[in-house]
Amino acid sequence: MNYASLKKDVMERLRKELPPHLTYHNTRHTRDVIRAAREIAAAEGIRGDGLILLKTAALLHDTGFLFTAEGHEEHSCRLASEYLPRYGYSEAAVQAIRAMIMATRIPQHAETLPEKILADADLDYFGRDDFFTTGNRLYRELYHSGVVKNEREWNILQEKFLENHTYFTETSRKNRNARKAENLRMIKSKLRNL
Repeated sequence: MNYASLKKDVMERLRKELPPHLTYHNTRHTRDVIRAAREIAAAEGIRGDGLILLKTAALLHDTGFLFTAEGHEEHSCRLASEYLPRYGYSEAAVQAIRAMIMATRIPQHAETLPEKILADADLDYFGRDDFFTTGNRLYRELYHSGVVKNEREWNILQEKFLENHTYFTETSRKNRNARKAENLRMIKSKLRNL
């Protein structure tokens, strides 16, 4: 499995072809999810080929945005099936990666530990200090797409999402839940003051 070459080629395609209005679902988010997946995997004991599969799924999980936002996970899976054999990934590896990608679909559903790690990595920022900075990039993207019309709608959406979200892994619950609760409290405060 030649992850290094795959990463170089995929990131180059994303840089060149993703629409500029994607202020959140871009190479920055992809790098962030890969980093978070690596960190959670280390704490959860995933190493070797398992880590390569996880990093590959993180790399590819939002490539479907090259085509569409709606149902992008299926497009990401199609690209995985198309790309990965060229980089030495077996059919079993491709299927595992596709399952991890689908675990990131909202509402998230994850069964295996790698699926749980990727789902948590995808929404890692919920429990971080950069929540509002990162969220603002998503707000601009959703505003551009007409999903939300103003900041109040955005904050209502975030409030609902955070209230219903649960991290899957013990690592993410331990490292992110306290800050996530604080971020939710701040959103509720914003809504009261809007």
